[in-house]
Amino acid sequence: MSEDCQKIGDCADTRIQRLYEYLDGALTHGDLEEVKGHLEECTECAGEYDLECIIRSVVKRSCTEKAPSTLKVSIMARISQIKMEAGH
Repeated sequence: MSEDCQKIGDCADTRIQRLYEYLDGALTHGDLEEVKGHLEECTECAGEYDLECIIRSVVKRSCTEKAPSTLKVSIMARISQIKMEAGH
C-alpha cells in the first residue's frame, strides 16, 4: 500500500473508482499519469488493476461466444412440447 493510500485508510473506494476510469480511458492525460504512477507504487491497487483486467478479458471473450445452433432448435422444440402438453 502506498503512503497516500495509508493516509486515506485504504484504496477501496476513491482509488478503485479512479482505476475503473483509468481502464475505461475516461481520464485526462494528467490524471492518467497520476493513476499510472500510483499503480507502480501501490501493490494493493496494482492487484485490483490486474484482477479487473482479467475480469474484463473473460467478459469480453464470453460475449463473443455463440451458442450452438442445435441449442436453439432443441429449446424451441421443448417450448412447443410444453405448449402442447398444456393444451395451448
